[in-house]
Amino acid sequence: MMAEVFRASISLFIIMSPFSSIPIFLAVTRNVRNKLKPASQAIIVASVTLFTFLFLGQEIMDIFNISLSALKIAGGVVLTILGIELVLGTSFIKAEEGDYSPAISLIGTPLLTGPGVIVSTMIFTEEYGYIVTVISAVISLTASWLILLCSEYIDRFIGDFWRETISRITGFLLVAIAVEFIVSGVKLTLISP
Repeated sequence: MMAEVFRASISLFIIMSPFSSIPIFLAVTRNVRNKLKPASQAIIVASVTLFTFLFLGQEIMDIFNISLSALKIAGGVVLTILGIELVLGTSFIKAEEGDYSPAISLIGTPLLTGPGVIVSTMIFTEEYGYIVTVISAVISLTASWLILLCSEYIDRFIGDFWRETISRITGFLLVAIAVEFIVSGVKLTLISP
């Protein structure tokens, strides 16, 4: 069970890619001295989205008659696109001036809990069960919250070069996870009657 929790936690954390959210988070909260409230708001939005799909994902799949193999292949394609965007340094959203609340919601979803995390959560629930997936989700969300909370210090410490380097490495790992999803989905499709 520990190995499954470790694997799922690392995968979710890589897919969430909280380091990539630091520049956007800092841009929309630049006039906010205490980062606790906006960081918490972003994680609450991310958590609600993640846990909704964690617990209701199977029902949603059943309603639309989506198989696990199709979900894995589709998730792999989405993760590949997200990974390539990270590797190339493409921005997901543009930070807006003024009130940070709408932008914080966008950091929660789709940046932290986007299509890749949603699909991965549903796949992990199918493969590992609810307990492992819930523990992994809580670990990943907590780590992401801490990173957003300490974003100013992290940004000063690692600087632009290392943040970009971490983002690109994360993107590469994301593409590798995506390929695993696609291969696994194709295998499931080929062996199912």
